[in-house]
This record gives sequence, structure tokens and C-alpha cells, in this order.
Amino acid sequence: MSFNTASSSRIGQVLAACLLIISMTFPGCAFFRGNYDDSFDRDDVAAIKIGTSTRQDVADLLGAPERVIEVNNQEIFHYYTYMAKSGTILFFSRTNVVGNDLYVFFSREGIAQQVVFGHQKPPPKMQFWPFGD
Repeated sequence: MSFNTASSSRIGQVLAACLLIISMTFPGCAFFRGNYDDSFDRDDVAAIKIGTSTRQDVADLLGAPERVIEVNNQEIFHYYTYMAKSGTILFFSRTNVVGNDLYVFFSREGIAQQVVFGHQKPPPKMQFWPFGD
């Protein structure tokens, strides 16, 4: 039994079409993980002394703030970090975002008056809906 070039070309086209249909039907898996901005150390946050630390002291500990907000003649340094994880297997996907926010309130004289550190639960483990919490 021998194949001529026309029939082998036709078989190649059919196989290519089948592979294309399978790859479009089952997109496979994709994973994404990203961090937005650097995380800040809890020891550095604890080193900020209310009534003593200045704007410069805070900037030396934590670096430049992501935002500086002025409210009622008070300056507020806002630091934040966000982490996102996303995964897809076939048509199941799951995305988690975790963030930490730090606000340092200063008096008109530039002395730290209050530190508000809002932190979330520990970073999520990669999980896929409906498989997991």
C-alpha cells in the first residue's frame, strides 16, 4: 500500500485542523503572580515613635511614601503593597488580591501623631475555584 503526495498532504491538513480545534477547546493552564510595590517591615513600622519621629525619620525607615495626603492641615504618608495571584486550568480560574496599607499622620510641625497599619490575612496560597476555599 502506497500513499501518493495528494493523500499524505490531505492527512497532514486534517491533523493540523484537529490540533487547532483541540488547542482552542482546551486552552490549557496559565499562572500569574505579581507584586505592586515593596512590602514594608513590621519592625520598621514599630520603630515609628508617636510624638517623636519626624517626616524625615519615617522616610528614612520606610522610604518615600506612595502618596502624600493633606487633610485638615495634617499631612499623611500613605504606604501600600499589593500582591495578586491568578491561575487558570481549562476553564476554572481563581484570582486573589492581598494588600497592606500604612498611614502615618503628622502634625503641622511634622511630628508623627498616629500610625494606622491595616494588614490582611496571610498571603493566599494558589487555589482554583471550585477547588478550595
